[in-house]
Amino acid sequence: MSETGVREFAKSLSRIFEIRRMEACPGSQWLARKISALGHTVRIIPAQFVKPYVKSNKSDIIDAAAIAEAATRPTMRFVEIKTTEQVDLQALHRIRDRMIAHRTRLINQMRAFCLEYGIASHQGAGKFKVDLPKILADEGNDLTPAMRRILAMSFDELAELEGRIDGLNREIEGIAARSDTARRLMSIPGIGPLGATALLASAGSAKQFKKARDMAAWLGLVPREYSTGGKTTLLGISKRGNKYLRRMLIHGARSCVNHLDRTRDRLGNWLDGLQSRMHKNKVTVALAAKIARIAWVIMTRSGSTYDRQDPAFS
Repeated sequence: MSETGVREFAKSLSRIFEIRRMEACPGSQWLARKISALGHTVRIIPAQFVKPYVKSNKSDIIDAAAIAEAATRPTMRFVEIKTTEQVDLQALHRIRDRMIAHRTRLINQMRAFCLEYGIASHQGAGKFKVDLPKILADEGNDLTPAMRRILAMSFDELAELEGRIDGLNREIEGIAARSDTARRLMSIPGIGPLGATALLASAGSAKQFKKARDMAAWLGLVPREYSTGGKTTLLGISKRGNKYLRRMLIHGARSCVNHLDRTRDRLGNWLDGLQSRMHKNKVTVALAAKIARIAWVIMTRSGSTYDRQDPAFS
């Protein structure tokens, strides 16, 4: 081997050993940030992409060999290293989501207790919070003193929980108001403070995606493909990636489908065309995928915002 070849080989080896590869797991983000601070390049591989390379039984040595082999694949996809700000923001969303789920369980439990005594209440959290004090104050119903005490205690718990949720909402709204990217994201129909900050927490700068469709695919908003023998078959959406963020975008899209002024937004004609040939739920998911694509453009291009141009001038 020539001297030039030896130098190139040495450089390639140094690049290989400068890259640290690991499998995504609890603590991998923290470890990646610490190793990156030492000057190394870190690659985190999703666990489901490492699994196919695990041979025979499981052990630390076999797992390490699988990670090393998976990292050499030219088409391998890696997890972006999150900043501490992203981790904190994502934690706020996770806590809020857990509290919302707990609130739903609590209301359903209290409604079921009332039904055991033949007392029905309206659906929805807002109406239930109006109905329950009236139920407790009504001495003519069949509630026993013990059940009245249980319901009153649960209602106090619900009020405390509502206060904590409101506090988290205010904190998230404050973060969105201070972030330039979040403010620009909120110019998109269907994206508010919750959706904007959830995008920032999960996708960061979004520059890890080469194009807008990659971000929609990462969120599981594109069709699953099952093709063979030259015949292409597209199924329902893949539902991969971040379930929470996908749910936020679909809820925002559903709000747009129901309430967007289609005469004053360029999306109006597009939505009308979709609704004329497919079910409303499919239109909602299609709009969520389009919102994700628009969000990618805004996150990757500094200063860009969504232009609510009239259909007549689009």
